[in-house]
Amino acid sequence: MKVGYLVPEFPGQTHAFFWREIRALEELGAEIRLISTRKPPADACPHAFREAAVARTTYLFPPEPGAMASAIARSPQGVVRALRYAARLSASGPREVAKNLGLVAVAATLRSLAARAGLDHVHIHSCANSANIGAMARLMGGPSYSLTLHGGLSVYGSDHAMKFAGASFVSAVTRPLAAEIAAVAPALRAPVIMMGVDTDEFRPPEHAAERPVGAPFRIVSIARLNMTKGHRFLLRAMAELAARAPQLAIEYRIVGEGPARDQIAAEIAALGLTATARLDGSKSEDEVRAILGTADALALTSVGQGEAAPVAVMEAMAMGLPVIVSRIGGTPDMIVDRVDGLLVPQEDVGAIAGAIEFLATDPAAAAAMRQAARQAAIARFDYRANAAKLWHEITSDGR
Repeated sequence: MKVGYLVPEFPGQTHAFFWREIRALEELGAEIRLISTRKPPADACPHAFREAAVARTTYLFPPEPGAMASAIARSPQGVVRALRYAARLSASGPREVAKNLGLVAVAATLRSLAARAGLDHVHIHSCANSANIGAMARLMGGPSYSLTLHGGLSVYGSDHAMKFAGASFVSAVTRPLAAEIAAVAPALRAPVIMMGVDTDEFRPPEHAAERPVGAPFRIVSIARLNMTKGHRFLLRAMAELAARAPQLAIEYRIVGEGPARDQIAAEIAALGLTATARLDGSKSEDEVRAILGTADALALTSVGQGEAAPVAVMEAMAMGLPVIVSRIGGTPDMIVDRVDGLLVPQEDVGAIAGAIEFLATDPAAAAAMRQAARQAAIARFDYRANAAKLWHEITSDGR
């Protein structure tokens, strides 16, 4: 079976999961054609697979010059249906109306590509405009399509009922997201299929040494530098601990890049943490694994609605690291609090400080949590098992 696999602006900083899933699907017998909306800047992906991914990916933008003519020749009624679909999309002004209509040409490009490649189906890892492109390509006689929802629907624009109407299924990475899909399209299949991690590659170091008495407790965050990731709350928790428990040494490495770099750097300086907190920039998957191997805990103190089932948390747990994570999205489904990780309320600096202090001062509890985290990752997050669930949904749909 030939399947198109569409990820917007692929490959990017956070796209290691997709590369793993592609490999797993191919091991299951899928013939995968990689598709993306547009090519990202060269520095957007620090991973070793970048060149191989770019070489394999067909980009839909700019649209093929002859794609619309080909679509009209094949199915003029289909093109009319796609134009009507685009005209019904929400728009706040003439510019957005023009942009929506322009998506029709991109959808025609997807239809042409699918026809040439003999694609039976396209799976789209987004519920934003890429979903509209898949829906309009289908209206023009293109292949069936399915979607994965990676965050709250509010993050992915509007018109979700239209996007879902023609989809074979819409999978969700958490149960709360599946409930959002069901609220829009009650009759639509909405299986919960988490993203995954390679638990063979992400595993505890073979000769991990215990943290010496008095050595700094090392925390790492692996996340885009965006204010929704909540780095500032972890930094404020560090400042609180420095004031009330100065004997407790904490070090914090922030791995990632993004638009909030200057704001986070200013927070570090304002809290007097320049000697103990540092911005490391974007790192490759191999570098991330090495950094996790030297850490004592991972923290992801995100806020808002954009977080779902963070892969960085899965990777850390697979490495046998205790995690300190906000109650957000699907994290309560991922973590059993005080067993294989620590869940904290969003924006609760005191709770974050308490979680750090607990792990840093109770090595026996931290060691037990390390073992439980590793076993939980194997049981819940292995990428092969989750890719098999996706492949089952794709291949069982009326076939």
